[in-house]
Amino acid sequence: QVQLVESGGGLVQAGGSLRLSCAASGGTNDRRTMAWFRQAPGKEREFVAAITWIGGRTYYADSVKGRFTISRDNAKNTLYLQMNSLKPEDTAVYYCAQRPFSFTFYTGERDYSYWGQGTQVTVSS
Repeated sequence: QVQLVESGGGLVQAGGSLRLSCAASGGTNDRRTMAWFRQAPGKEREFVAAITWIGGRTYYADSVKGRFTISRDNAKNTLYLQMNSLKPEDTAVYYCAQRPFSFTFYTGERDYSYWGQGTQVTVSS
């Protein structure tokens, strides 16, 4: 069974940077797409970015385009999210998720089968 474990969250000032990691284990294969979502207090979970494990094609939400970079390390079976120029509105619990590979990028929470437990990111103004 696939297990996803996030790390790297914390408290940072506006304009700062953080890098999140998501270690995958248990039954993973390369024919998958992985993504980051986030959920702020009182709001629905929203899509942040996704990447295909084969080929490394990426897709971003408009709200983070140009500031966040999603990447993966095949050898370490780990997903990353480099977050730069952070804003207070980026404050949320960040989750990594996985779904089978598809040529279309899906941005809905229900489109992903496996989820990590989340890591808190807090951006102070």
